[in-house]
Amino acid sequence: MNSAPRGKPGATRAFCWQEFVKPFTIIVPCTASKLGPTMSTEFTAIFLFVLVAIGIGLSMLIGSALLGPRKVTRVKQMPYESGMNPFGDARQRFDVRYYLIAIVFLLFDVELLFLYPWAVAQWSATELAAAAPPGAPATGLAGIPPHFRSLVFWDIQLFIALLAAAFAYAWKKGVFEWR
Repeated sequence: MNSAPRGKPGATRAFCWQEFVKPFTIIVPCTASKLGPTMSTEFTAIFLFVLVAIGIGLSMLIGSALLGPRKVTRVKQMPYESGMNPFGDARQRFDVRYYLIAIVFLLFDVELLFLYPWAVAQWSATELAAAAPPGAPATGLAGIPPHFRSLVFWDIQLFIALLAAAFAYAWKKGVFEWR
């Protein structure tokens, strides 16, 4: 798209994206407002996204309430239990072993949350320092500093040993035997 510059009829110049966008991004202060200064347009997209999300959610709720079936039967009022007819009391007692296995699962799940970042950070500072240009400062590097690596390594080994001891204790007590 070519346009004639101001002041020179007949001359052409190339389309400039920055000049095209500039009028749309100018923040004009509102002096006539009784509420004070207005908020800039930085968060307009976020507010629009939230409004659209709330609007979609409300329209789905209202649409299902207006268009959905309303015939109430005894079968429709029954609780749904994964395709099976419910029987017995919903407040039945569970075996303690169920909870013990769940706690052991959480224990080892949390262990992985500690081990993954350590495994990534153990050697990443050396690789980043090697990739940096010579003479560049070593600030902002991720990872464990080299003089702390052996301390952190043995700390992690102690953590794994304690988890292994807890696993052996739970196994010896019969936590994993389901009768």
